[in-house]
Amino acid sequence: MDDTIRLDSIGQYNENMKVETLHPLISLIDFANANPDKPLKPVRINYGLFAIYLKDIKCGDIKYGCNYYDYQEGTLVFVAPGQVLTLENFRDNIKPKGRALLFHPDLIRGTSLGQHIKDYTFFSYEVNEALHLSERERNIVVDIMNQIEYELGRGIDKHSKTLITTSIELLLNYCVRFYDRQFITRGNVNKDILIKFEKLLEDYFNSGKTQAFGLPSVGYFADELNLSPNYFGDLIKKESGKSAQETVQLKLLDVAKERLFDTSKSVSEIAYELGFKYPQHFTRLFKNAVGFSPNEYRLQN
Repeated sequence: MDDTIRLDSIGQYNENMKVETLHPLISLIDFANANPDKPLKPVRINYGLFAIYLKDIKCGDIKYGCNYYDYQEGTLVFVAPGQVLTLENFRDNIKPKGRALLFHPDLIRGTSLGQHIKDYTFFSYEVNEALHLSERERNIVVDIMNQIEYELGRGIDKHSKTLITTSIELLLNYCVRFYDRQFITRGNVNKDILIKFEKLLEDYFNSGKTQAFGLPSVGYFADELNLSPNYFGDLIKKESGKSAQETVQLKLLDVAKERLFDTSKSVSEIAYELGFKYPQHFTRLFKNAVGFSPNEYRLQN
């Protein structure tokens, strides 16, 4: 594969899509009106823009790192600045269908959206995390995109930035709602992931990995399940009512309590076994969570 293509400006993207640039910091494209050259081989793109793709037809594969997006017809795919996507396995004689909304980070600086953009965690979702839309949800997305398109067609004035960024924020807030719905409707899949997480957690503490690799992180379990940390964290919170970090800590405390009954080992030895570099860190965490120091807990029991 050739070197990565950097996509840093709206003008650059519009030129590739062969459409007119109506605003230097934002573009909304209907693929039916665009005529991009279909790559003959896989292409890797490093985004300097935010992008929201409404995919009405699948005409190739989207790869993030070593994994693929599980996107289908009627899905939304989100990309944030700094992310690298690979487009490959293009389907012959199939023209892209759908819409693309791209905007430069400078568009939202100093706005309400700019202050809260990090709250929209789906921009960092990576694997099997496209937003699958119902027909009604798709119509809402299209209506908001139509409003943005209308504003772009009017030309730039002193109201443009406020109206456009407000519309993007409204779109993203609807996407938060739709993702919440997706967590519910894909409940069986989510339960399977929760079960796998619990098994991985059990294995981590019982196999000696704590001594070899230290305390487990949420990122470790997300990687094992081929999910991004943000999506994994959201899923566990929705499914169990506790964050992934809380679940890990509760398991840690449960294992610690069990091992404190073995009086042949000192508290320091148990702390090292659990992955703590310094026993005092274990003592502090245990006391804050349980209300007693490990030694006090051992004596009481």
